[in-house]
Amino acid sequence: MNLTEQVEQALDTIRPYLIADGGDVAIEEITADKVVKLKLLGNCGSCKMSFMTMKAGIEQAILKAVPEITAVEAINLAESV
Repeated sequence: MNLTEQVEQALDTIRPYLIADGGDVAIEEITADKVVKLKLLGNCGSCKMSFMTMKAGIEQAILKAVPEITAVEAINLAESV
């Protein structure tokens, strides 16, 4: 299984919670230095809590499931107000 598939599996563990809140997440790219770049979709792209969701939920799920990943970034994270 390649890195993208592993990251997708990790995202699938938290995706139901994101979808329940009207959002979702998509892998934009995984860089050569193993940084996952995600795009937050739906409500996740505009929610004021998306930074916390990103750090506490999405990032932790990916780093725990795929230890080779060095960082997780959202390319369109809403600025905290």
